[in-house]
Amino acid sequence: MATLAAKNYRRRFMVVTLVYVALIALNVAISRTFAPPQIVLGMMAVLTSLPIVGMIAVMGLYIREETDEFVRYRLVTAMLVAIGILLSLTSILGFLQFEHIVGAVPVFFAFPAWCMFFGVVRGILCARDRGAGADA
Repeated sequence: MATLAAKNYRRRFMVVTLVYVALIALNVAISRTFAPPQIVLGMMAVLTSLPIVGMIAVMGLYIREETDEFVRYRLVTAMLVAIGILLSLTSILGFLQFEHIVGAVPVFFAFPAWCMFFGVVRGILCARDRGAGADA
């Protein structure tokens, strides 16, 4: 059964995600339809990225509001492992770029990659903990 903090997290994250998707769609439509000047494109890019800040804040609120210490521990562990994976991969990528082995990779993929790593690690930890509970 999901805690109140988990329910709040899902609701908040969904709202911020919907805003993010809407802003991306609006950004693409405006860029392709009107060809605005660079300053407007820059402002649109910053505005479109603000929901990512919101997503990170929503995750922080979830950790703060979660009263189940075990669930909180598992969340923080998954986040830290995901950060470690992302930083390791970006360091490797940086050295490969330095040696001109690979080309440029768009930086905006970092947050979606972290989210993917976080989800995979969290799933692994949940599965591991379910298995450990069955053995006890």
